[in-house]
Amino acid sequence: MRWVAAFLAAIGRTVLQTLAMIGRLTLYALDTISHMVRPPFYLKELLQSLMNVGYFSLPVVGLTAIFTGGALALQIYAGGARFNAEAVVPQIVAIGMVRELGPVLVGLMVAARVTSSIAAEIATMKVTEQIDALVTLSTHPMKYLTVPRVLAGLLMVPLLVGIGDIIGVMGGYMVATRTLGFNPGTYLKNTVDFIETLDVVSSLVKGAAFGFIATLLGCYFGMHTGRGAQGVGRATKSAVEAAAILILATNFVLTSLFFSI
Repeated sequence: MRWVAAFLAAIGRTVLQTLAMIGRLTLYALDTISHMVRPPFYLKELLQSLMNVGYFSLPVVGLTAIFTGGALALQIYAGGARFNAEAVVPQIVAIGMVRELGPVLVGLMVAARVTSSIAAEIATMKVTEQIDALVTLSTHPMKYLTVPRVLAGLLMVPLLVGIGDIIGVMGGYMVATRTLGFNPGTYLKNTVDFIETLDVVSSLVKGAAFGFIATLLGCYFGMHTGRGAQGVGRATKSAVEAAAILILATNFVLTSLFFSI
C-alpha cells in the first residue's frame, strides 16, 4: 500500500504545482495587460520587438507556408481522386490554410523562434542580475521587458498569419496549376468564391491570441528562471513547450467558438 500512497502523492504534487503555475501565469498576464495602458511607454523597445517578432520571422513563416500549401494540394488531389473529387482542391486548400494550418503553423513557428529567444534573453538578464540593475535605475522590468514584447506579439503575429495564409494558398496554386493541370483562372476564382469573411477574421483573431501566448510565456519563464546556465536552459525549454501546448489548446477553443454547429 505504500507504493500506492506514494504514487497518489506524486500525482497530487504534480497537479498542485500545475495549478499554482497556472495561477501565477494568469496573474502575470493580468499584470501585463494593466501595464499596457499605463505610462511610461518605451517606444524604442517596442519598435525593436516589432522587428524581432515580425520582420525577422518572415522567412521561416513564408517557407513553412508555401511548402505546406503545396503538400496540402498534393494530398487533397490524391485523396479526392479516389472519389472523382479532384476539383475540390482549391476550396479545401483555401479553407485548410486560412482556418487552421496557417494560424497554427505560424503560431508554432513563432513559439519555436520568438518564445525561445525571449525566454533565453530575459533569463540571461535575470541570471546576470541585469534586471536587478533596471530596478536600481527605477525602471520597471515588466514595462521595459514584457510589455513591448507582448504588444509586438499582439500586433505582428496576425500580420504574419495573414501573409502565411496568402503564401500557403499560393503554394497550393503553384502546385495545382503547374503539376496537377488546373486552370489558373478557375483555381483563383474557386478560391476567392469559397473563402468567407468569418474565415479571415477567425484566422487573424487566432494570430493575435497565439502572438500573445508565445510572447507572454517567453517573458514569464524568462523572469522566473533558476540560477545558472541550467536555469536558462530549463526556462527556454519550458517556455517553448508550454507555448506550443497552449497554442494548440487555444486553437481548439477558438475553432469551437467560431465554427461550432
